[in-house]
Amino acid sequence: MYSISKMKSILSPKFSAFSPHLPKPKTTCLPSSTRPSSESIVPNNLSCFYTHIRLKSTPLLPNTLACSAQNRSLQMGASRPPSGEIHVIVGPMFAGKTTSLLRRMQLESSNGRNVAIIKSSKDTRYGLDSIVTHDGAKLPCWALTKLSSFRQKFGLEAYEQLDVIGIDEAQFFEDLYDFCREAADHDGKTIIVAGLDGNYMRRSFGSVLDIIPLADSVTKLTARCELCGKSAFFTLRKIEETQVELIGGADVYMPVCRQHYVSGQVAMETARYVLESQKVECGSHT
Repeated sequence: MYSISKMKSILSPKFSAFSPHLPKPKTTCLPSSTRPSSESIVPNNLSCFYTHIRLKSTPLLPNTLACSAQNRSLQMGASRPPSGEIHVIVGPMFAGKTTSLLRRMQLESSNGRNVAIIKSSKDTRYGLDSIVTHDGAKLPCWALTKLSSFRQKFGLEAYEQLDVIGIDEAQFFEDLYDFCREAADHDGKTIIVAGLDGNYMRRSFGSVLDIIPLADSVTKLTARCELCGKSAFFTLRKIEETQVELIGGADVYMPVCRQHYVSGQVAMETARYVLESQKVECGSHT
């Protein structure tokens, strides 16, 4: 029986596990009931030799790669900004959307977080440098035509330090979806959006509804119907102007329930029909 050292000395450079130069192991025919397994009939020294070959040929590279990958993952995680959030507040006019936004921003600020508020420059009812509720509460803000300009105007270093960004009258921003997605997904900002979900015709207003799939939470506020006192989900325009973006207050709009919205629309259609008929009659007499 050959020892491992003798076996190594006779192996050729083209050694194969099935080399004909190796002596055939001696086996003994035994009854099937007492015959050992196929592993046990291999000589112990040869079995140890094969094990030795396998152990020496096992590379250490996978463990090294695993450690390197883990280190890269930790480094990437350390440089990645914290996960952002998007919270949406919608409802008809006079439902308290701006009040809810300001209350949330004040709470975030009192908790030590850096905040900034943006509103559309189209809304000039209370000046451009403040966001004001219908009951008179206000906070300073940035009035912009496009949200994409906020980072540059606010300052890149100051933007990096921001934690929470509030957006009022969000229905007027065409780039609302792209801004919210970028700020929350990539910059780690918390975005609080307040705006009308529907216009006076009860159709989608701007891009507010487009960001619902991005949102962590959606709050639907209600007002109080001016005609019956029930919950008001809709905004009724009091005047005949048909322009979609018509900024105004209680002189132009009022919150109503479903019943009075429908009856109000019927009344408006009737009034419009009467006025048009009178114009036709006046024209025929001239």
